[in-house]
Amino acid sequence: MMKRSMLTMLRIAAFALFAATSFSVYANEPQKTAQKGDAERGKVIAAGTCAACHGADGNSQISTNPKLAGQHPEYLFKQMKNFKATDGKPAERANAVMAGMISTLDEGQMRDVAAWFASQKQTGDKAKNDPKSYPQGQKLYRAGDVAKGLAACAGCHGPAGAGMPAQYPRIGGQFADYTETQLKAFRDGGRANDANTMMRTIALKMTDAEMKAVSDYVAGLR
Repeated sequence: MMKRSMLTMLRIAAFALFAATSFSVYANEPQKTAQKGDAERGKVIAAGTCAACHGADGNSQISTNPKLAGQHPEYLFKQMKNFKATDGKPAERANAVMAGMISTLDEGQMRDVAAWFASQKQTGDKAKNDPKSYPQGQKLYRAGDVAKGLAACAGCHGPAGAGMPAQYPRIGGQFADYTETQLKAFRDGGRANDANTMMRTIALKMTDAEMKAVSDYVAGLR
């Protein structure tokens, strides 16, 4: 009887913790909703500012320029803000081309552009099913490498690379060349706008071959 009572109390405590966490998330929803952009306004801006490099619908045809279609709007907005220098401080994410494109946009316009690209359907890249590297890429993505302390990509980006809104970007279907370049940039310090140095910590543990393998695998995820 005592054991059952203790188990019941633990369940109640766990539920209370869950409820408190859920309430905290729910409490922030109105603010997030109020900050949503207008996709139709974003379509007009994207046509004049972004289409040449990323495609009018966010499906870039150039492997060095990322696909933006279907990406989470929160992530797109954050990246645009990071490319823009403000208050005399250098941009958090250095890129001369993007800095020029973003310089004339205010936050409302950035949200509109993010909403437009997020509303589009991505045409995914094709996986490079190299018989040697594909198994390695699949293993790293799904299970990581315990011996190296390397976390599985799927833990944050999901089994199909869909990511998690407001937290982790969609990477499934992205150009392998672009993904590989970003991993190297995180490792080499060329890119440092990841939260809590998470991607930099992961990339430091990866070899060039591992980065290429996982990038090729990610390109084929749907």
